[in-house]
Amino acid sequence: MKKRIFIAAAAALVLFSGCTAKKYEQASSQIKIVCTIFPEYDWVRSIVGAHQDRISVSMLVKNGIDFHSYQPSAADLVSVSSCDMLVYIGGESDAWVSDAVREPVNENMIVMNLMELLKDSVKTEELVEGMQASDHHHGDEDGPEYDEHVWLSIDNAERVVAAVTENICILDPENAADYRENLRKYSLQLKAVDAGYRSAVDNAPLNTIIVCDRFPFRYLADEYGLSYYAAFSGCSAETEAGFDTIAFLAGKVDELGIKTLIVLENSDKKIARTVIRNSASKMIDIVTLDSMQSVTLSEAFRGTTYISLMTSNLENLRTALGYEPELEF
Repeated sequence: MKKRIFIAAAAALVLFSGCTAKKYEQASSQIKIVCTIFPEYDWVRSIVGAHQDRISVSMLVKNGIDFHSYQPSAADLVSVSSCDMLVYIGGESDAWVSDAVREPVNENMIVMNLMELLKDSVKTEELVEGMQASDHHHGDEDGPEYDEHVWLSIDNAERVVAAVTENICILDPENAADYRENLRKYSLQLKAVDAGYRSAVDNAPLNTIIVCDRFPFRYLADEYGLSYYAAFSGCSAETEAGFDTIAFLAGKVDELGIKTLIVLENSDKKIARTVIRNSASKMIDIVTLDSMQSVTLSEAFRGTTYISLMTSNLENLRTALGYEPELEF
């Protein structure tokens, strides 16, 4: 509700800026693509490749703020309304985008709503056994609450990148061959990461992970047939786990022989440490899976990519599953 009130208040500024934005677009030959969060941004820049002088790619949620709580600025709304191509998730967390593009400055804008693109594979939020229920609800109280974390599936990533490439080719047909070649190379990288996950899961002694945090990894878990337990659902706003949740997770640690717990990036690890203290075995490690919800633009500039984070997640998932690769002699 607060986001919608803010958008209504900023609408006048967007309209006031319309003439200026149109003049700027007419004076500039550079194509402008706006992405809301890091995974989209990294996919687009991977396809654009060496044509950064021709295509400008920007990311809105760029200062480490979780996109669930992101509040767009008036400048963001102008940028969204006047770009040549917009890529956003399309869930409740960025519902403000739909309002921002209802009357766009650039009437020829290509708009990519990823949840619409992936509609046949979009999942609903899941409350598994032991997970602490939350009063926080993103969606329509009378309808399903959809899981927005679609980028944490390699299969979804392949589909989105292919669609991104076709739209970039529409915007810049002169360099279409280059963009399609970048897609071919990037698809090979995605397939290699996917093969790594499948090999790790197939050869690991465990098939269940315990996440002492929110759980935005349902797409990842379902893709590779993993079972999981977690403190909260993916979009929960809760940060403090109750006694029943702690006791349940500690019991599962003992029951399944779990040696490594998982937390999200930026976690204070408080819940994980409490679970360890309440388990029979105190010799339990903690690793991080990055949900890519708060990657900063400076991290992207320093070399962080979707591939690098998925690869890092793979290594930590191997540890969490007790995976031990065979030694070569």
